[in-house]
Amino acid sequence: MKIIFRGIVQGVGFRPTVYRIAKGMGLKGYVLNKGSEVEVVIDRDEEEFIRRLKESLPATAEITEIIIEKDKRSFDDFCIIKSKNGERSSPIPVDTGICDECLREIFDPDNRRYHYPFTNCTVCGARFSLIEDLPYDRERTSMKEFTLCEDCYLEYTDPMDRRYHAQTISCPECGPSYKLYDREERIIKGDPIKIFAERIDMGAIGVIKSWGGMHICCGMDKIKKLREWYGRPQKPFAVMVRNIDTVEKYAYVTEEEKKLLLSSRKPIVLLHKKGYEEVSPGLSTIGIYLPYTGLHHILFSYMKKDALIMTSANLPGEPMLIENRDVFSLKADLYLLHNRKIPNRIDDSLIKVWKGKKFFIRKSRGYVPDPIKIDHRKSILSVGAEENVCGAISNNGTLYATQYIGNTRYYPTLEFLEKSLRHMMKLRGTKNLDGVGMDMHPMYNTRRIAKKFSEEYNVETMEIQHHWAHAVSLLLDNKLKEGAVITIDGAGYGTDERIWGGEVLYASYESFERLGHLEYIPLIGGDKATKDPRRIVFAIFKKFGTERYFHGNKAEILSKLIKKSPKTSSLGRILDALSCYFDICTKTTYDGEPAMKLEKYLEIGNPVYKFDTEVKNGVVNTVEIFEQIEEHVKQSLSEKEKADLIYSAVKTIMDKLTEIAMENAVDKKVGITGGVSYNIPIVEMVERRLKKEGFELITHNNIPNGDGGISVGQNVIVGEIVS
Repeated sequence: MKIIFRGIVQGVGFRPTVYRIAKGMGLKGYVLNKGSEVEVVIDRDEEEFIRRLKESLPATAEITEIIIEKDKRSFDDFCIIKSKNGERSSPIPVDTGICDECLREIFDPDNRRYHYPFTNCTVCGARFSLIEDLPYDRERTSMKEFTLCEDCYLEYTDPMDRRYHAQTISCPECGPSYKLYDREERIIKGDPIKIFAERIDMGAIGVIKSWGGMHICCGMDKIKKLREWYGRPQKPFAVMVRNIDTVEKYAYVTEEEKKLLLSSRKPIVLLHKKGYEEVSPGLSTIGIYLPYTGLHHILFSYMKKDALIMTSANLPGEPMLIENRDVFSLKADLYLLHNRKIPNRIDDSLIKVWKGKKFFIRKSRGYVPDPIKIDHRKSILSVGAEENVCGAISNNGTLYATQYIGNTRYYPTLEFLEKSLRHMMKLRGTKNLDGVGMDMHPMYNTRRIAKKFSEEYNVETMEIQHHWAHAVSLLLDNKLKEGAVITIDGAGYGTDERIWGGEVLYASYESFERLGHLEYIPLIGGDKATKDPRRIVFAIFKKFGTERYFHGNKAEILSKLIKKSPKTSSLGRILDALSCYFDICTKTTYDGEPAMKLEKYLEIGNPVYKFDTEVKNGVVNTVEIFEQIEEHVKQSLSEKEKADLIYSAVKTIMDKLTEIAMENAVDKKVGITGGVSYNIPIVEMVERRLKKEGFELITHNNIPNGDGGISVGQNVIVGEIVS
């Protein structure tokens, strides 16, 4: 019998597992990697073979399809046949955390890989971050510069060894290595990892080169120093802790969250924190992850500290650093650097868990590349929006989003987007394009990349409305073709040339209708208002004859600017205004800060206050809610009173948007998407309102809620529309 296996079956130890099971059962035949699939021929007992294979599947392997065909050929034994290129439609392996077996070797003094930080096997280690081309063989990775020693070669060529054809296999004799440098770029002699650990314990700020880039590292007791040195007064930092038991010292963790932390993908998971305000000022959450490389585990074995700040190392506005020569510009105390190149920069993934669903704030290491099945079979390239950007490439009915790119207002990040798209095209064997998708906003830099590709491949560019792309990414994530979707975020250019962000759409892959939205409010000075939310509050209160924050000449100037200012229906800006009005956050130092700091108030608030607001022609009046809030504000409000007022106001708005969506829903389903849908209390407001009327809430799980999912929506839409 011939058995075809499709799925994640390349570069994950699938063939050696097949070999060991077949040999153990005394079967005759072969296993062959054909690029797009793995072909197995056996002489008998195919059902028992498949059962055993499924039970013994490597942790990162996944079978998505099995095809059984008759094959009457006879063989003398079972063997592994050398790979053929085939189609480039096999999923590209992702970076996965070090496995338990490799970890045991690292801490076994009698093992030749004792304390070797690059230890890995066929089921773990760096993959996508070091792949230069496919098929996935050593000579097409950054490991090609390291020739296997005799011992590693014996493991690599033995089908019964768990390192059989492990393309990144190495050891201290033949593999990459670390060196420690001081801030003057001088090598520090001695055990580099041990000395680095000792210096960090003593209070130093260091930089570590990992698989997909560099991290800034220091102890939790040095956060104030780090913020001053790195120029990040408020932005939350990620924390790596020693082990799963340590997590509970710093945060509350559910079983779902624990499972995700322990998974081979090792993402950063947002958890409710137990104090540690300095890590994430004004927020109720802390981003925690576990060691995922051999280096991390060795580092903690030397350290007294059980937790480290471990945040991406980059210059302001630029992508994470990957070149040794560039990192010294950070002026850290120490640099722990290895000599393996990083072909593909890839940040740590960041996830918020809600009722079994993964809300990807950043989808990257461990989850990219992730094949997404789509209906169209065209080759489409899409570039996303502007901030939190990911690009996407599709062909032959499969879509791949790039790793997290970042803020493309900055030229180096824009270059990174283009490079990542070209690399994904290379890996997918995409030679031609049928169309290119981009955002409607005329000032987004990503449009330059879109137009560059469209000219190069002589295809049309298509402008896709921002919130339509959000809605379609949600529909695709839930295998739906159309529906009513609440799309809530900070900003998206609308078809009326205004800034949307508090919308109810009826969307399909081919078209959308705007069913309702929040009232337009002025953004005095445009982007300046997003940096200084006092301007938003001033504009709102000016509507009913009151001045807030600005008086005299300044108020006069701002009042004149109101008529000329862009208008927005953004829920994100309303949340900014509430945050500012209640003196929670009056200045934005990082993207989304005022709205994010509002979430902890929504968590403890109750709908104590009754606010009335009109909905005329689908437009929800928000200004009158602020007018009513004023009536309840006393000289001095307790934190709980603030929380109740905020919760009551936001619930009033969300109820109105939800009612519009319910009136137009299909099969009693309503979706929610956009950056504000990371806010769990807001999602739960909508869910409760829907449940009350017998409706179901549709949320994200695999595609990011925020702008990281825009390129996916763009791609699907362009693929449906392009001729």
